Amino acid sequence: MAAVIPSPAAAPRPRAQLQQPTAFLPPWGWAALIVFLLLACVAMPLLALAVPQGSSLHVSPYWIGLAGKILCYAMVALAMDLVWGYAGILSLGHGLFFALGGYAMGMYLNRAMNAASGNLPDFMQFMQWTHFPWYWAGTQHFAYAMFLAVAAPGLLAFVFGFFAFRSRIKGVYFSIITQALTYAAMLLFFRNETGFGGNNGLTDFKVLLGFPVGTTGMTVSLFVASSLALAAMFLFARWLVRSKFGRVLTAIRDAESRVMFCGYNPLWFKLGVWTISAMMCGVAGALYAPQVGIINPSEMSTANSIEIAIWAAIGGRGTLIGPIVGAVLVNAAKSWLTVAMPEVWLYLLGGLFIVVTLFAPYGLAGIWTQWRQRRG
Repeated sequence: MAAVIPSPAAAPRPRAQLQQPTAFLPPWGWAALIVFLLLACVAMPLLALAVPQGSSLHVSPYWIGLAGKILCYAMVALAMDLVWGYAGILSLGHGLFFALGGYAMGMYLNRAMNAASGNLPDFMQFMQWTHFPWYWAGTQHFAYAMFLAVAAPGLLAFVFGFFAFRSRIKGVYFSIITQALTYAAMLLFFRNETGFGGNNGLTDFKVLLGFPVGTTGMTVSLFVASSLALAAMFLFARWLVRSKFGRVLTAIRDAESRVMFCGYNPLWFKLGVWTISAMMCGVAGALYAPQVGIINPSEMSTANSIEIAIWAAIGGRGTLIGPIVGAVLVNAAKSWLTVAMPEVWLYLLGGLFIVVTLFAPYGLAGIWTQWRQRRG
């Protein structure tokens, strides 16, 4: 008698395991975020505005301006972590997107400074120009300048990334062409006839939204705006990487060919996160320009883009919080060492990057995670 083979439908099916939904942020993460916002929006402004200058608790506008500038760098490091840590795309051209956002805001600040007199900027008068170039149209409005700070890096990243990712350029080859793009843009902006101030760039900012730039109140306001922007970007990036889009990005980073076999097209996922990252850099650049008081082509240098990658590597890529910590620590050390021992800084930065790469490939965040696992 022939044996009866049970059909697959008759086989017992394992009970589905329902996954417990994880919190958007762990309790310590929410506590750290709340403390950061309180310090940024309450404590620092009070110490700068309400405490007299002779008091030991007074915070000078210089330190608040320096902190605001470092927060802008932290935004760029966070944007780098999205493309490198989660999508596996090492970019050496994020300095270009950062500078484009700064130039968009610098154009508005230049026009606001000359709005009363109706004169052209000094570098345009020197070249005997009689009117603004067409691409300066609308930059006298703050809302349009902010839109331009986001749209210009985003559009450039979308066009460049579409052709690069469609050609399946990746790895070190993609890093090289991003570096070449940044260097070419820097040479273009160095030319006086491009209408961006040449090697001097855009500077001498005096008015922002009708208020004078350089006062303590404006310095505190820009610091608070940078803090809120960084917190918003962190929450958005946290939501993005925990969504289905972020999980596909991580799969592309680990095994792109398998993702293609599963029916996903990596082009649009890589292009999406690449464009989002560039737009985040544009916002950081727009907040950076009024705090520093100048934006010039040196911000597009390849050395600056390499430093951005170093911040993410030291802090720990693929963690979101790691690159922020790395950017803050490295730039705080740079601000002190370039004054105390300027000849040592570059050697120290290079040595730190080599040590982290060899002995702590997951950065400071990885060391913290390993320590917690060993304790557990």
